[in-house]
Amino acid sequence: MAAKRPIFEEVSETRKPAPAPQGGVIDRQPKGARQAIRLWLLSLFALVCVMIVVGGMTRLTDSGLSITEWRPVTGAIPPMSDAMWLEEFEKYRQIDQYQLLNRGMTLEEFKVIYWWEWGHRQLGRVIGLVWGVGFLFFWLRKMIPAGWTPRLLALGALGGAQGAIGWWMVASGLTEGMVAVASYRLAVHLGLAFVILGMIAWYAYLLNRPEADLIAARRAREGRLFSISTGLMHFAFLQIILGALVAGIDAGRGYTDWPLMNGVFIPPELFAMQPAWVNFFENPATTQFIHRKAGYLLAIFAVIVWLRGRKSAHGATRAAFNVMFMVMLAQIVLGVVTVLHGAPWQLGIAHQATAILLWVLIIRARHLAQYPRFDSLRRKGAAA
Repeated sequence: MAAKRPIFEEVSETRKPAPAPQGGVIDRQPKGARQAIRLWLLSLFALVCVMIVVGGMTRLTDSGLSITEWRPVTGAIPPMSDAMWLEEFEKYRQIDQYQLLNRGMTLEEFKVIYWWEWGHRQLGRVIGLVWGVGFLFFWLRKMIPAGWTPRLLALGALGGAQGAIGWWMVASGLTEGMVAVASYRLAVHLGLAFVILGMIAWYAYLLNRPEADLIAARRAREGRLFSISTGLMHFAFLQIILGALVAGIDAGRGYTDWPLMNGVFIPPELFAMQPAWVNFFENPATTQFIHRKAGYLLAIFAVIVWLRGRKSAHGATRAAFNVMFMVMLAQIVLGVVTVLHGAPWQLGIAHQATAILLWVLIIRARHLAQYPRFDSLRRKGAAA
């Protein structure tokens, strides 16, 4: 007969201890994989930022057509002898930019614009190399978290597409009658660069926190704030595209008064070109008018989003929207100053660099609306 058990026997003496909870798939990855991948992405982020700025300088110095061939591999080696330099110069002298704008340019002057374009293309090759080596390293060592392989592959695919689009853009300026690249192709090229930059920033924000933290934060997401900040992100992207159309035809160097344009609110030459749709890409009055008016609407919408962000229950989220709005104001002021001074290259580059900063800050604020930080939760009634 079995022995009697005490009525008040401790449960802990008879039950087996529960097994320790097992982490998810990502938790079982080699330690530090998320942070290591994040550092790799941040290096790509920095390179893409530099790429955008160098691309802006390449455009402002009219250097983009100095290399008239697309050689993704052999083009990495610049001319190494006087004969090779003369050969490259002769190719440039055959296109209309030289014939119509730069006739009489010396070889030394040509070298200046050549190095800008070569440096821009070389940065693209470096970015591709950093992505390829990094991805293979993490993939072969099985350090990529579950579900992240397609995301990282997408970055590489978009980078490859960006290189092809870059040549598609340059090719438009090599055709008869063209002295610069087509503005709409420039807009596509710049737009994709900002898409890639935004994706990298979003992934870096995600990888900066443990997945368990993100899952818990997602339950506290501020849906309306996330939706309205998503709208702001899309509106800002549209304004970047419109800015590229302005830059593509140097429209920022005309109509240097503000808030009027040549003394009037609506320039009479908005639809001077035929067919009418051409004005949206090639008419300086039309492109700058639309860019200005879109800027006003963007500023109004930014105020609405900022006021909504200030009501967040999370301190980090409120701070993110505050910083975003301050940079938005700075960008507006810088845009006006750039117009008033006829868009010199220094102000043009500053305006473009601030656009990068604003873009990333909008994405950061949007991220915190989707994944708020609990340690910043407002303690209601704490002072009572």
